[in-house]
Amino acid sequence: MLNKRADKLELLRIAEAVALEKSIDKELDIESMESAIQKAALTKFGNDNSIEVSIDRASGDIKIQKVLEVVENVEEPSKQVTLADAKKIDSKNKDLKVGDKLFEELPQIDFGRIAAQSAKQVITLRVKEAEKNRQYEDFIDKQGQVLSGIIKRSEYGNVIIDLGRAEAVIKKDELIPREILKNGDRVKAYCYEVKKELKGHQIFLSRAHPQFLAKLFFQEVPEIYEGIIEIKSVARDPGSRAKICVSSADSSIDPVGACVGMRGSRVQTIVNELHGEKIDIIKWTEDLPTLISESLSPAEIQKVLIDQDNKRIDVILTEENLSKAIGRRGQNVRLASKLTNYEIDILTDKEDSERRQAEFKDKTETLIKNLEVDETLGQLLVSEGFQGIEEISQAKFEDIAKIEGIDEGTAQELINRSKENLIKEKEEVSKRLKELGVEDSLMNLKGITQGMVVLLGQRNIKKLSDFADLSSDELIGGFDEIKGKKIRIDGYLEEFSLSRDEANQLIMAAREIVFK
Repeated sequence: MLNKRADKLELLRIAEAVALEKSIDKELDIESMESAIQKAALTKFGNDNSIEVSIDRASGDIKIQKVLEVVENVEEPSKQVTLADAKKIDSKNKDLKVGDKLFEELPQIDFGRIAAQSAKQVITLRVKEAEKNRQYEDFIDKQGQVLSGIIKRSEYGNVIIDLGRAEAVIKKDELIPREILKNGDRVKAYCYEVKKELKGHQIFLSRAHPQFLAKLFFQEVPEIYEGIIEIKSVARDPGSRAKICVSSADSSIDPVGACVGMRGSRVQTIVNELHGEKIDIIKWTEDLPTLISESLSPAEIQKVLIDQDNKRIDVILTEENLSKAIGRRGQNVRLASKLTNYEIDILTDKEDSERRQAEFKDKTETLIKNLEVDETLGQLLVSEGFQGIEEISQAKFEDIAKIEGIDEGTAQELINRSKENLIKEKEEVSKRLKELGVEDSLMNLKGITQGMVVLLGQRNIKKLSDFADLSSDELIGGFDEIKGKKIRIDGYLEEFSLSRDEANQLIMAAREIVFK
């Protein structure tokens, strides 16, 4: 019989031993045992019954009870009882009423071999589940931290790390290239994800993650730990080179010097951990041109042109500084771009001059063609800041008339021609849209122009729902990283110079209508 004193004490001892071994709550073990006994009781007395099992936490006494609901009309005899019958069963309880629950004590059961095995399986499963949950709760708090462990084995290029109470994995692409790690070696790595799955939790570590470098500085530089120095951004080419941008809340402390340490002691410790990875430490500043110049060191920059809306920067420098700015295989400019979160284009002063000349020529030719003016007048208008016929059509008469070489009659004629050209262009666009079969819902979207709709229609984006499925990168262009290489992706509406915010606003406006 299960309720013999030896059995009772053994149950409590087992619960305590398992809880201690697995570092889980003893209460959970006892609840698992209650579930196991309940399963055996249902097998003996019938699965259609409602049975509750409780184990006294002090004495180990086991109580098995059948639960009956007091009802007016019995529909399930195994689980329900009338008020009259309930009073017969429990004559001492005078307060019984419909809706109450009646507990009828059942006799103790004798666990046979099969029942005992089944109970053991229930307990084992519950304990394993509890252990998994405990480990997950332990390590979810360690996400975003540097963990240390011993290399246990390698599987298909991935490295399995023994953390003591759990195992973690460093995927092949999260290792430092050309790094040699052997079984038994102790390594540090950044925990970037703890994932809970049906089979258990998975802990993912990385030695190539930019935050691994940031956390190493956090450990080595007391000023960063204390919050006096802040890490603004990090960019890495793992195993080769890295850039880190730092600032100080205390003007008396040099953030770069503090990170380098006496005779380079602090930064050298980190370099050794990263197996010789070169680290450029840059002082952060709100002056973006200065920050860009520092990020592209050792190259000397002549001029920086910033496009805030599109997060793009043109850097102008001399021919002799070109290779320094770009770096080996584009490494220097690539890291500077990641560090500042701006797309950086490197141009020589000669290329910049040629580009500006080409832009000037294109704008002049557009005005000559659409306004039917000579080259001299076209150049004059462009040099005065008129970028296209739309600007001329919207310009005030006196603003054009005051340009030297343009009389009042010519000024009025230019405005008239530009307006006529825009009307003609609009009619042509409307005709083209009908040919493409673009729906009115897309054409009527607030903020979108007919020219944009034509380009979208040519890309087979003809419905508002098609547009709503797009991303901002698909509209304005962007970059994707394929096999470690940054690949440029052209945007459908790139020629309209939309900012990312403007692109997102258009997409969200479409989604609001489509998914309303």
